[in-house]
Amino acid sequence: MCTELEDRSRLKEKKRVIIKIGSSSLTYPDSGQLNLRKLEKLVRIITDLRSQNKDVILVSSGAIAVGVKTCGLKEKPQSISEKQAMAAIGQARLMMTYERLFSEYNQLTAQILMTKDTVVNHLSRFNASNTFRELLKLGVVPIVNENDTVSTIEIEFGDNDRLSAIVASIVEADLLILLTDQDGLYTDDPNKNENAKLIRSIPEITEDIQKMGKSTTGSKVGTGGMHAKIEAARIATYSGIDMVIANGNDVSVIDRILSGEDVGTLFYANKNEHFDLYEYLVSEYDNY
Repeated sequence: MCTELEDRSRLKEKKRVIIKIGSSSLTYPDSGQLNLRKLEKLVRIITDLRSQNKDVILVSSGAIAVGVKTCGLKEKPQSISEKQAMAAIGQARLMMTYERLFSEYNQLTAQILMTKDTVVNHLSRFNASNTFRELLKLGVVPIVNENDTVSTIEIEFGDNDRLSAIVASIVEADLLILLTDQDGLYTDDPNKNENAKLIRSIPEITEDIQKMGKSTTGSKVGTGGMHAKIEAARIATYSGIDMVIANGNDVSVIDRILSGEDVGTLFYANKNEHFDLYEYLVSEYDNY
């Protein structure tokens, strides 16, 4: 039997990595403004991974949150149309910020906005896969977000957690990293139960693990709770991809994960030959 650290050491060899960062990890909790210092550090880490010949795709939330602050609103709007308007404003500003930061390191980026139809429709998913692969061949860092401007399902479906797992499956990634406002998956909500314990590794997503994924989030700007993250883990691991949930408060945790350190919660790849991504997506979206 391999020890936990020996298993973690295999993460050093990962060549195609998907990094998902949520709204709460991108903004200051008090002001709601973009944390430019953290963004710059994230961009530097990703560019350095590219220098190591690793393919990197960034799945970034934050469009609605940035739109809200840009328009000077005190709170996140409740209606779908208002959220879509904020997303339209915020996505442009968010992408502009990423582009400026990445250009400092001469790293090319591309924006990819995805909707339900992108992943459910066979032809659209095939075309998206080809686009990702061509961009990665060119050494580009694709920056992905859900297209909240034209779709209502994406706004309700979760804070890009499942989207990042879908992207990981489509491009046959080696590793998915979900950066959140928690250190990983706990036995209970650590915000409410001081006795909750961090689970270091999960060889298999059992029914008990799924029950731990309560649809709660301590963030005022994010929408994805731990339930969405466990669903993301199901998509990723069933597709043969390792996944780590880790605290995005310090984005250098990405380097620690890829150095094989024991941080966050590691979900082991557990490829399921009976898992059909298309059938899963259709059934899930039908619930919304």
